[in-house]
Amino acid sequence: MMTKILHVQTVLTNDDLEALKKKSGHNTTKDAVAAAVEHYLECPYTDKGDMWAERLKKTIDNRKK
Repeated sequence: MMTKILHVQTVLTNDDLEALKKKSGHNTTKDAVAAAVEHYLECPYTDKGDMWAERLKKTIDNRKK
């Protein structure tokens, strides 16, 4: 199966882009955005209705052990 590659654009504030680069550890916009997309697709919390509530519940449950 051949993968279709698309060019996409978005609008971000410069502060958000710089924060994303810093947090992802990437210097280029392309690499930082690619890392963020990859993380979002692989993160188990993104499939939950309220991912922050699920993550907080898991953290609390782990601390109770």
